[in-house]
Amino acid sequence: MTQNCNNNSLPKNWVKALKKHSLEQSYINPLSKVDEELKNNKKIAPDINDIFRAFDLCSFHKTKVVIFGQDPYFQKGYANGLAFSVNKNQKIPASLKNIFIEIKNDIGKLNNSNGCLKNWAHQGVLLLNTSLTVEISKPGSHEKIGWENFTSDIVKILSNKQNVVFMLWGNHANKFKNIIDKDNNLILSSAHPSPLSAYRGFFGNKHFSRCNKYLINKNIAAINW
Repeated sequence: MTQNCNNNSLPKNWVKALKKHSLEQSYINPLSKVDEELKNNKKIAPDINDIFRAFDLCSFHKTKVVIFGQDPYFQKGYANGLAFSVNKNQKIPASLKNIFIEIKNDIGKLNNSNGCLKNWAHQGVLLLNTSLTVEISKPGSHEKIGWENFTSDIVKILSNKQNVVFMLWGNHANKFKNIIDKDNNLILSSAHPSPLSAYRGFFGNKHFSRCNKYLINKNIAAINW
């Protein structure tokens, strides 16, 4: 039986927030293109039921931090709908391993014992991939199907909400810098945590302590990293 995205939609609280700015249609186009690929028997990650999982676990009103990934893990069984995250039974990927190292070095401890970041999402961290889907074994394959328009719209409404921390790691995430209101939000920018660039400015960025300091100063609960 061919899978389809007919019953897969963005949670209502996010649709409502997008509607206020007449941006509610931007996820429809890429989703229809994913549907076409599924009809052509292409294998897509994450599972279609997890495409909007980051939004399911972190409502618009609860979001106080945004961490950007590029596209989901393209290896079969890895992507779970949350940027950088994998399920508990999976080996921790290299970039996430480096994120965990920085957290330990920055704040002295790490609360995760595995690679699942669901606990961050529940606290208001939107783990947002720029592209929400990818064809398995083909990294970057859904980069130009329209997801980035949707992601940009999400950034715009969160920037307008104000007092949100945006963690921009690497050149890809830094493209969003120009659409964020830097006077009313916190932008934290550095190199990407991948093994290729972590030593070029990711390690030592202290983004996690800086994030919590900002939130506390705004009378917002800090993240238990």
